[in-house]
Amino acid sequence: MSMPFTQGPLAGTAFARNDAGELCCEGVPLAEIAKNHATPCFVYSARAIDDAFLAFAQAAQSAAADVLVCYALKANSSLAIIQRLAKLGAGFDIVSAGELSRVLAAGGDPAKVVFSGVGKKPDEILAALKAGVKCLNVESEAELDVISEIASTHGLRAPISLRVNPDIDAQTHPYISTGLKENKFGVTMTEALQVYVKASTLPGIQIEGIDCHIGSQITTIAPFLDSLDKVLALVD
Repeated sequence: MSMPFTQGPLAGTAFARNDAGELCCEGVPLAEIAKNHATPCFVYSARAIDDAFLAFAQAAQSAAADVLVCYALKANSSLAIIQRLAKLGAGFDIVSAGELSRVLAAGGDPAKVVFSGVGKKPDEILAALKAGVKCLNVESEAELDVISEIASTHGLRAPISLRVNPDIDAQTHPYISTGLKENKFGVTMTEALQVYVKASTLPGIQIEGIDCHIGSQITTIAPFLDSLDKVLALVD
């Protein structure tokens, strides 16, 4: 998301040239930053980050009353960025105990953390439960059993969401497609109901919902609508 600049060929972005022709970030010349901090140096626009998050969050909240927008740390796990988003009220999507520790170090609320990803290790599951994360996204029936056992052993109940694979072609690069049945992610739609029923009987499990992820860099809305239709049918 861009911030307004009124002058220069890059007007309308957080990065623009000043009257002297110097490329700047929020009015600060990048050459000056390079001189003071040496290179390579990564420069981010805090205002642009704020703008992007708020635009997304406000659009989501205008469509539904109860929405939590979670920033995926896999995109960029800089503590400064996490801290800025935490102050804006963001939730966080993590895939490891290391990412959880970064959220906590940056002042993020563990109750707004969703633990996704395949191959969660027992110590990571326990750390997430002790921290009080909002939810662990369960990738398989086997993982469900592991989470329940760990939670029960420590006198806890694990809040979980069951990740289903809707078998949707996201029309993206095959290496980053996650929603087809031949992909390794999530429980198949045909197995989802029986796994959900099983989850409801396990002593260490508190079911919070159902989730799905169909891929990255998706440029059309149709795959999202198709997956939503399938998930809502399953919910019913």
